[in-house]
Amino acid sequence: MADTSLILIIEDREEDILLMKRAFDRAAVRNPLHFVRTGEEAIAYLKGEGKYSNRAEYPLPVLVLLDIKMPGMDGFEVLQWIRQEDGVRGLPVIMLTSSGDIRDVNRAYQLGANSFFVKEFDFEDSVQFSKLLQRYWLGKIKLPGINRQSPKPNGHQ
Repeated sequence: MADTSLILIIEDREEDILLMKRAFDRAAVRNPLHFVRTGEEAIAYLKGEGKYSNRAEYPLPVLVLLDIKMPGMDGFEVLQWIRQEDGVRGLPVIMLTSSGDIRDVNRAYQLGANSFFVKEFDFEDSVQFSKLLQRYWLGKIKLPGINRQSPKPNGHQ
């Protein structure tokens, strides 16, 4: 996977965003990261709507890291939307949460998550997680084809 392939991170907590930025940098993950803070903003990004309509500036990601607990539309709702939406349903989605509650784990997989991780609060563990993402999700596996065309003016592909 090219170092230019975007990772979309859907996270509302500023502390977690800063930790992830630092961890990806320390792990030498060169892929561009784009952060959105709400489920609604994530869907706008993936649909290519509003300020995200320019796919040259806001390309579809090759990987989505999705926090479960967010205000408004939560991560489960975003995951459910992704799995039902033509053009992005095949995106690999890794669920992230601070809770290891088995009900959350089960629900995430039932809705189509590709993986589930409990967020690391230790910086070095976060760096190791970033390296794992790079080696496995960005380096080793074959990802499905995703429709990377710009949406047509009426919103249909």
